Amino acid sequence: MTAITWDVSALANGLRVVTTPVPTAQSVSVNVFVGVGSRAEDRRTNGISHYLEHMLFKGTTRRPTAIDIAEAIEGAGGILNAYTSKELTCYWNHVPFDRLELAMDVLADMVLNSVLSAEEIDRERTVIQSEIRRGQDQPSSWAAELLSKACFGDQPIGWPIAGSVDTVEDMRRDDLTSHVATWYTPASMVLSVAGNTTHADVMDLAERLFGGMQAQAAPPVTSAAQELPEERVLLDSRDVTQTNLGVAVRALPRLDPDRFALMILNTILGRGMSSRLFKEVRERRGLAYSVGSGVARYVDTGVLSVSAGVAPDKLDEATRVILEEMFLMAAEAASDAEMQKARDYTVGSFRLGLESPMALAQRAGEALLMTGEIEPIDDAVTQMQAVTADDVLRVARRIFPSRDALSMAVVGPPGPTVEHLTSLLAGA
Repeated sequence: MTAITWDVSALANGLRVVTTPVPTAQSVSVNVFVGVGSRAEDRRTNGISHYLEHMLFKGTTRRPTAIDIAEAIEGAGGILNAYTSKELTCYWNHVPFDRLELAMDVLADMVLNSVLSAEEIDRERTVIQSEIRRGQDQPSSWAAELLSKACFGDQPIGWPIAGSVDTVEDMRRDDLTSHVATWYTPASMVLSVAGNTTHADVMDLAERLFGGMQAQAAPPVTSAAQELPEERVLLDSRDVTQTNLGVAVRALPRLDPDRFALMILNTILGRGMSSRLFKEVRERRGLAYSVGSGVARYVDTGVLSVSAGVAPDKLDEATRVILEEMFLMAAEAASDAEMQKARDYTVGSFRLGLESPMALAQRAGEALLMTGEIEPIDDAVTQMQAVTADDVLRVARRIFPSRDALSMAVVGPPGPTVEHLTSLLAGA
């Protein structure tokens, strides 16, 4: 078996470049990561990172229209897109390996030469507001948004990534150009390329395309407040036929030593059809069609959340069962058989998730940007395989200290009240 390796270098201006060669691949994936997301914004400009992500596709000095940009990549048989998270923005494309130069040129052109015309900004404003409204109209998506607010409260990490209809309405070109000048700097960017190429070829192109950027440090991001908000239970009653609920607890940051034990804990609790939540909530009790848990890790904090869609008259029972399963993780150690299954599932899904050049480029780029290092894949696997039942129990007791640490969000038909949901969360 050939191990996946990568090379990391930096341009003179501070831009970091990582290449993950996959000689047998028929493609290359080019990704530009920028270390800014919604948690670096202020209240007035909440959503600006996401707004700018849209705008970089709208035309450059060399490719004046969105169609010109799209056709450059799609005309080569490739795909292109971008996304914004709470901590970063990523622009990417995936092309046949012999079109590497074009792929890098298009991304450099977008990042460095976007026109940001006032006309396009106004046109895209309506598009983004429609995107926000669509998310609010989807009960499961809106429940997840409310859960973030219930967990973190009124601070940047708890705000919506896309902002609100009102903040988007008030955004102006000067805001966007200032955002670029502040955050789109070599020191806060990573170029990650994976596929059938070499580090030497990538570095040659990177120097030519990005070497002219001026060295400049980006400002620090404010740490998340550790105290929970006063409103830890949020409810949105609407005319729908299903109740979407989410329960969350603060968890671990990106580089916490217990992060691998948390991964195994999450697998046992709510990943897959053999998880405790799926077996108890769906298979044994028939309370939900979908139920599961997930983990998000940030630089200084994290979240473990459980979500489910249930019949309105099953909300109370489903909530009680979910909470019982969460706190059972902290009450007794998992069996040897359950631990082995969870380790195998976690390792297997981790490896399967790294099959494509795109996945490899994403992993390397995000890790280098957010932590300054890239953990070898086999080292991560070794750490997962070394997790014991006592490790999982210790971490469960660490993140589930009491019901006072929980937050909850519910979107569903009228009936429950915040007071009732608060008592459910408290175990009453």
